[in-house]
Amino acid sequence: QVQLVESGGGLVQAGESLRLSCGASGKVFRGNAMGWYRQSPGKQREFVAGMSTDGRAVYADSVKGRFTVSGDSTRNMMYLQMSSLKPEDAGVYYCNAGGIYHSGTYLPNARFWGQGTQVTVSS
Repeated sequence: QVQLVESGGGLVQAGESLRLSCGASGKVFRGNAMGWYRQSPGKQREFVAGMSTDGRAVYADSVKGRFTVSGDSTRNMMYLQMSSLKPEDAGVYYCNAGGIYHSGTYLPNARFWGQGTQVTVSS
């Protein structure tokens, strides 16, 4: 049974930083790409960042230069460091595992999603 658990969300002011964590259980994390998505009220879930098994990363244009994705396979953890947060970054952030990293894009695995962690950014 694969489980993904996100944490680290919260309420911050614009310009501040947050670090999200995703803990993965099971074999899915080892040897598979992972990614972060977010969803705001009334909007579709959107891609934020993806990470290949060898540490390469891809980002949505809206977060490039502000967000950094990283992972620690020995601890089955993935992180998203978010800096210079903007109100439009607010939403529920979801971790995805077992996706495909190919040609600078991340394709999610529809089976493996966490429950999400809320990020709120006040202006």
